[in-house]
Amino acid sequence: MEMRYPAHPDRVKTYTTEQLRSDFLIENLFVDGAINMVYSHIDRIITGGAAPADAALVLAGDPKELGADFFLERREMGVVNVGGAGQVTVDGMTYPMVKLDGLYIGMGAQEVTFASDDAANPAHFYFSSTPAHHTYPTTHIPISTATPMHLGDIANSNKRTIYKYIHPDGPKSCQLVMGVTLLDPNNMWNTMPAHTHARRMEVYFYFDLEGDNVVFHLMGEPDETRHLVMRNEQAVISPSWSIHAGMGTGNYAFIWAMAGENQTFSDMDAVAMGDLK
Repeated sequence: MEMRYPAHPDRVKTYTTEQLRSDFLIENLFVDGAINMVYSHIDRIITGGAAPADAALVLAGDPKELGADFFLERREMGVVNVGGAGQVTVDGMTYPMVKLDGLYIGMGAQEVTFASDDAANPAHFYFSSTPAHHTYPTTHIPISTATPMHLGDIANSNKRTIYKYIHPDGPKSCQLVMGVTLLDPNNMWNTMPAHTHARRMEVYFYFDLEGDNVVFHLMGEPDETRHLVMRNEQAVISPSWSIHAGMGTGNYAFIWAMAGENQTFSDMDAVAMGDLK
């Protein structure tokens, strides 16, 4: 498990491109037959990718890194499949997962495995895990039952649908809030006008970028913006002081996961377009 540490915004102003990518960009989440994880000390969120091929993969954590006997002893987890059909098994209960299906796994689950239905078209399970203090039931969240919110318009190239998976009005969690945003065809902007939410950090995971298309992910303080060039199935850690928006050279989708003081989706501090620099 790779460790990442917080950076003060004044320090980030001086970063080179290499330093920015090293601190905030997660490039290689999915490796066939492996589970990769990055532990961020910003709200202690763990971002991971499981890519089972011929055999199932077992979720495990180093007791020294987590201070626990098993991965979810004091944690909860949200999972979204962004690849071929597969299944997640939690303490003997198997949940079928087609593309964009989600799963909330509550604190205390001891055995979690990831499997693909077809090794030639493997599942890619993206997950976020945060510390937890209470056990909520493990809940399967098919995309067909997720709560949609339609935002934006074609005139501003940001017509999109947000699907809330883990949120206060849906499957309960201690602090994790998670969902998927799908941009309509020919729409490239996300989360613009920009905002921050000082009470929550966020991780963005971009996927379904075809060919050589990229996303220019905007971050930094509103008057000190920076950008990261991101490719398919890469994630970015977004501190609470940073904006988080993006523009693609082609159509794409992304998963957002938040952790922090509250779970109020609308709790954000808007940034006027005229204030961006």
